[in-house]
Amino acid sequence: MKHRIVVLGAGYAGAFAAGNLARRLSPADTEITVVNAESDFVERMRLHQLAVGQDLAFRKLADVFAGTRVRLRLARVTGIDPERRTVAVTGDDGDREFRYDTLLYALGSSVADHGVPGVAEYAFDVTGRSSALRLRERLAGLGGGGTVLVVGEGLTGIETATEFAESRPDLSVALAARGELGDWLSSKARRHLRQAFDRLGITVHEHTGIKAVEQARAIAADGRSLPADVTVWSAGFAVHPIAAASGLEVAETGQIVVDRTMRSVSHPDVYAAGDSAYAIGDNGRPLPMSCASAGLTNMQATAAIMARLTGSEVPTVGLKYHGNHISLGRRDAIFQMVDGDVRSKSWYLGGRTAARLKAGVLKGAGWGIAHPTFGMPKRKRRLATAPDRAGVRVAA
Repeated sequence: MKHRIVVLGAGYAGAFAAGNLARRLSPADTEITVVNAESDFVERMRLHQLAVGQDLAFRKLADVFAGTRVRLRLARVTGIDPERRTVAVTGDDGDREFRYDTLLYALGSSVADHGVPGVAEYAFDVTGRSSALRLRERLAGLGGGGTVLVVGEGLTGIETATEFAESRPDLSVALAARGELGDWLSSKARRHLRQAFDRLGITVHEHTGIKAVEQARAIAADGRSLPADVTVWSAGFAVHPIAAASGLEVAETGQIVVDRTMRSVSHPDVYAAGDSAYAIGDNGRPLPMSCASAGLTNMQATAAIMARLTGSEVPTVGLKYHGNHISLGRRDAIFQMVDGDVRSKSWYLGGRTAARLKAGVLKGAGWGIAHPTFGMPKRKRRLATAPDRAGVRVAA
């Protein structure tokens, strides 16, 4: 019987992982299934562009995995039973279960409202395609002079505010930051960021936490009223509660607690990658939810899965950040180098060169997804075997 590998989620982490496993493991021994709710690969890092009205081409996952032997199942995950090694899903063909021998959990994250009243009812976000399209429709309906408030001073908030201001100069765009704008950047990069905001006419409300969102305004923690025909919430991410409900060991964030190889500390048949994984980086701190973390954790998880299934020594993939790319519209960007403790170095790259670099990163990630088995080895790895707990011989 073939070893069943099930990958939950086909975002940056899941899609790359499925392709890597199909590229290196022998089809005589393994069966790889990807479960994803959407039929397309969604470039999450570009959803702020989609929301402001830019046309993006989405790749069909059926085309991505065509000829790779990866089986795609379009369905929404509703539950996991790690004791029975099953995944429950619901889709157009109804409810069903998938059995697995190895599970890679890469369901990603969604917007975190932090319990702030009104966020769910009135705020928009760019964490998924459906929510970005909802925001796109709302922005299209705004006439000149409309106001947009972006809440959150992280990478998503900065990229969203600058993209909106550049693409829609008829709008009045503001950003609410809990601290100072770009306070984690080097002094030169911070100055570049502020100049970009000034050039684009973006109002910045620093040291401004938001305690409530209403239909046409947001209420700051100090009681101020910030007008907003549209409030875009980009104040953090949250993972789906499925992992916690399944009995897997999770952190306070709901992320699956994994060891250095991305293997669940409570269930050795389960691995996690991307935003779903509570992984400790080389600096001793939890990796943040980001595309960069998706790349690092997916490489480590797939390397560990392949090594253990083939009886090889598990390699260690570096879990270290080198820098942050921040788009400031289509013609400007910042690339900030960081040290081992993720503190900004004095050197940074800005302007059109940094924008071209960021565009290249996005293009490269998209190309990699579109060619999941590029460089496929002529000889694929066969599995080592060992008796499982039921006495049936399966991959070790």
